[in-house]
Amino acid sequence: MRQAQSLHFTTHDGVELYYRHWPAQREPGQPKRALVMFHRGHEHGGRMAHLVDELNLPDHDFFAWDARGHGQSPGTRGDSPGFATSVRDVQTFIEHITRQHDIAEQDMAILAQSVGAVLIATWAHDYAPKVRCLVLASPAFSIKLYVPFARPGLKLLRAWRGNFFVNSYVKPALLSHDPERVMSYTSDPLITRPISVNMLLGLYEAADRVVADAQAIQIPTQVLISGADVVVRRKPQEQFFDRLGTLHKEKHILPGFFHDTLGERDRAHALARIRRFVSQCFQQPVERPSLLDADRQGASCAEAESLAAPLPKYSPRNLYWQATRASLRLGKQLSEGVKLGFDTGFDSGSTLDYVYRNQPTGKGKLGQLVDRNYLDAIGWRGIRQRKLHAEELLRNAIERLRQQGRPVHIVDIAAGHGRYILEALQGLEQRPDSILLRDYSELNVTQGNALISEKGLGDIARFVQGDAFDRASLAALDPKPTLAVVSGLYELFPDNDLVRTSLAGLAEAIEDGGYLVYTGQPWHPQLEMIARALTSHRGGEAWVMRRRSQAEMDQLVQAAGFRKLEQRIDEWGIFSVSLAQRVRE
Repeated sequence: MRQAQSLHFTTHDGVELYYRHWPAQREPGQPKRALVMFHRGHEHGGRMAHLVDELNLPDHDFFAWDARGHGQSPGTRGDSPGFATSVRDVQTFIEHITRQHDIAEQDMAILAQSVGAVLIATWAHDYAPKVRCLVLASPAFSIKLYVPFARPGLKLLRAWRGNFFVNSYVKPALLSHDPERVMSYTSDPLITRPISVNMLLGLYEAADRVVADAQAIQIPTQVLISGADVVVRRKPQEQFFDRLGTLHKEKHILPGFFHDTLGERDRAHALARIRRFVSQCFQQPVERPSLLDADRQGASCAEAESLAAPLPKYSPRNLYWQATRASLRLGKQLSEGVKLGFDTGFDSGSTLDYVYRNQPTGKGKLGQLVDRNYLDAIGWRGIRQRKLHAEELLRNAIERLRQQGRPVHIVDIAAGHGRYILEALQGLEQRPDSILLRDYSELNVTQGNALISEKGLGDIARFVQGDAFDRASLAALDPKPTLAVVSGLYELFPDNDLVRTSLAGLAEAIEDGGYLVYTGQPWHPQLEMIARALTSHRGGEAWVMRRRSQAEMDQLVQAAGFRKLEQRIDEWGIFSVSLAQRVRE
């Protein structure tokens, strides 16, 4: 039997999580490969230790973490600051394995069960990792709570009581037919029976999103479904599988299996399928479908075309959206934010600057209340979180440049009013050498120059009018930027040729080793409302957005000659911010 090493890694927020490492038994010259395992809810990585020998992959390193709040990792038992925090923990863990154990992301396979499988599916959707394959066993996309209206009831209770904990109702004998497995579950002191309502509801919300948009996942995936599972529902598992974007996928329904798929009594034949799938994926070169033409074909293209198509005049949906537009026009008379959206476009730089300031303004208390409700829309909350993430990665890139002894010449090619750039620089010990802000709108240039004066940055910053899709003008930027920013721009334009032209201009301008901060929008829960009720800055036309998956956005950036280094994404999975480095072959 292989022996595990007990280790720790530090997460993005400074918490030290526990993990186990079983080193491989490789022959000289064999490539490094790893299988990274993620346990089910309530449990810990030690409950997957039996798989290291049973899977019979001696030339693979095995890793298994204890999620925060579980096993030997710190944190309130069964809790986390948020489901998105735990998803980011996954990203931090993978980065740690790459850095500490010298195993490339594309040389890792992922094995996850139940809640762990939902974490991994969400991570695969939101971060578009380049791992070799995923194996998801009994993913808990929908837990059977057995109480009518349990989910809305939990939401109401949380709104009243705040976060609280619910105990698992599942008896150990309903998890596995293996008596030793059942007995060990009962006696294991590291098992965590309660789960926080924050984590439970976060799990549901992430699962809904990932099942609905599984087409964005391009990683080879094997799904194992327990045929007699009384803990989670099968339908969302099959919907997820059917919608997966990868062509290399397989589904296995295991008759008679309870929820603990990987700990079932007769698991040998299921493990043989995992071993075969993982081995085959490692024998084949890493190939992902090209998404560079996803604006012309595929799910997001069809979705955008559907949103752009007019609805039948007297259909219930059209009448609903007519009423929504009418209510917004009424709100325009009261709310300064809604009025600004109608006047300049809900996607304009002026609107974004208003959303960033987040100060409700309107006629009287009623107008302020309407404006507060407008500013609290989930899309605007995501925008404000995107601003914080952009500022964080800007400072990250500046620190990298300073450590390398290089000058900091910043350019933002579509800066709006430039607020997030200028505010990101506040508090820095050493200011950038130069800041060039550009925007197509004369109004934004005027307002941006006023903001530069207000911030006292006129000696290093300037704001000029410029076209973010003019390759020649971008390539001729002076001084040559070492850090370029494109925030909130590409999401507004569905055409990938425009994006590629813009990125090509930046790639010519940015020095080798320089950095690019770019944003994406892989998901939005209000796409139809935006398309049917809001107007764009482009002549007041409907604001129809085509979502780009994170994989698509990353491919566009990579094709231009950049290597992605880091990523942030909000808790709702709407807006991502990434940092990439210019790499000339």
